[in-house]
Amino acid sequence: MARQKGIIKLKGTIGDISFYKTSDGHLAREKGGVEKERILTDDAFQRTRENGSEFGRAGKGGKLIRNAIRVLLQNAKDKRVTSRLTKDLVAVVKTDPVNERGLRTIQDGDMALLNGFNFNLNGKLNTTLFAPYVVGYDRVTGDVTVDLDPFSPTLRIAAPGGTTHFKLVMGGSELDFENEIFVFEMADSGILPYTAADTAAINLAGVLTPNSVLPVIEVLGVEFYQEVNGQMYPLKNGAFNALAVVTVDTP
Repeated sequence: MARQKGIIKLKGTIGDISFYKTSDGHLAREKGGVEKERILTDDAFQRTRENGSEFGRAGKGGKLIRNAIRVLLQNAKDKRVTSRLTKDLVAVVKTDPVNERGLRTIQDGDMALLNGFNFNLNGKLNTTLFAPYVVGYDRVTGDVTVDLDPFSPTLRIAAPGGTTHFKLVMGGSELDFENEIFVFEMADSGILPYTAADTAAINLAGVLTPNSVLPVIEVLGVEFYQEVNGQMYPLKNGAFNALAVVTVDTP
C-alpha cells in the first residue's frame, strides 16, 4: 500500500495498480491475491471461508446495531465506528460455545463484551459524564431506564469549550440478528443549562417488548450545545458528543 502525493489524485485501476480513497487519504496498491473461485472451493481455504462467514455475520450485526440506534448515533460517532464495532463483534462471535466454527453467531456469544463500547472515541462517556447513574432493564415488563440524582453539571460533566447547554440521551433496543430487525425506544432530558445549579433528578425511561426473548442493549449519551442569539446549535457539529453501551442483557 502506497500513499498518493501531488495535486492530481487518482481513483480506479491502471494496469495492475488500484487507486482509491480512504479516511487515511488517497492510496494505491498492486492488484493480486488468490482467485475467488479457488477460495470458494479449495479445501486449503476452508478456514478462510469459515473466517469470512463469521466476519460477514459480525458486519451485518454491527449494521443492525447502528441502524437500531441511528437517531442517537448520528449525533455521536467517529469515522472508524463501523470497523471498531465489527472488530468487537467478531470477538463476540468467537466466544460462541454452541455452534461449529464458521457457523458461530453473535447472539450465542458473550455479548457482554460490548459493554462500555464507545461510539465516539473523540468523546468517551467515561471521561465525559462523572455523575453517578443507575441503569435498569426489566425483561418481564420491558422497562428500560437510566436514573440520575441531582448533580452540578460543571462539576460532573467534562464539557468542551464553548458549551452553554447539554442533553442526556438514552436508548434501548431489542436486536433480532437472525432476521435483521430491531425494536428501539429512546428518551432524553431535554436541553439543560450547563452553568446552572444542580439539576433536578433525571429519569430516562422507555418500554420495549415485555418478555422479549431477544438480546437487548442500552446506550447512554451526552450531547453538547451552544446558544447563539437564543438558538441552540450542536457544538462543533457534535464532534465531542458521547454515546456508549451501558447495558447488555441476553435471555
